[in-house]
Amino acid sequence: MKQFQIDLSINHEKKNLNQLTDEELIKEFQDNNTMECYNILVKRYKDPLMNFVYRFVGDRDVCTDIVQDTMIKFYLNKDSYKSFAKFSTWIYTIAGNLAKNELKRRKRRVIYSLNNSDDEVPLQVEDKSYFSPEKVADSGIKNEIIQKALLKVKPVYREVVILRDIEGFSYEEIAEMTGLSIGTVKSRINRGRTKLQKLLKNIYND
Repeated sequence: MKQFQIDLSINHEKKNLNQLTDEELIKEFQDNNTMECYNILVKRYKDPLMNFVYRFVGDRDVCTDIVQDTMIKFYLNKDSYKSFAKFSTWIYTIAGNLAKNELKRRKRRVIYSLNNSDDEVPLQVEDKSYFSPEKVADSGIKNEIIQKALLKVKPVYREVVILRDIEGFSYEEIAEMTGLSIGTVKSRINRGRTKLQKLLKNIYND
């Protein structure tokens, strides 16, 4: 895990900075390199980004590294932010791109492992006991099942479903983050939701 320490303490003399919008804070950080502004934005977005990235990649340790990398990129590339965009879409774009790069690396590692293994490797094993009614009755297990199902949805659909249904972004914002047309965003969300509903049907039919 990368050792990039971020000071989240805010100087009480400048506590009025907490009242600024994200866009006002990034502008102040760009113009005057005001570290308090950076720290406030990190504090605002660390937990939401952790949730987004974890839902996307499904690994808490990797998720922590990706969010740390996101904040490092934010710090190093603050001047690439343009005022006509919302700060939230800008920083989620950074995190989303890092998460997708991680998934690509995983895919390459899996392909390499399969191509270099002399053993037969089962590509998919369905654990039917995982969906037993006794386990589904527990809310913690139910959340785990939802996450497991979400990770079975293709990344191109998973990303937009998370952004829309969990993070609450608009179609326009998702289109800006992903570089897709609004029509494509809506289509992918619908396909992702359909796949997720099929995977989750055993939970709600009990």
